[in-house]
Amino acid sequence: MDNKNALRAGALAAGTTLMMLLMSSPALALTRDDGDDPGTGLSVVETLGLYVVAPLVLFAVIAGLVWVLDKSKDRQDPTSSNITVKGGKAQAEA
Repeated sequence: MDNKNALRAGALAAGTTLMMLLMSSPALALTRDDGDDPGTGLSVVETLGLYVVAPLVLFAVIAGLVWVLDKSKDRQDPTSSNITVKGGKAQAEA
């Protein structure tokens, strides 16, 4: 990549980062908006249950349903499982 392309990529990355920082600044404000009515915060147990345990349980339920309801046949490779070698030692020496 030559210098012109590197400069263009750097300017684009810097501009994008700057715009994202400028757009996200209202999210960091400490003043409340009109009609803002925040609820009570979550405890540590509630947070872990909501963001860690619940997704793991949901994943386990979906994976279990897929495993139980799988109706496909045995997925063994048919070409390697039915090969028999007759007289293996004699053919190996030949």
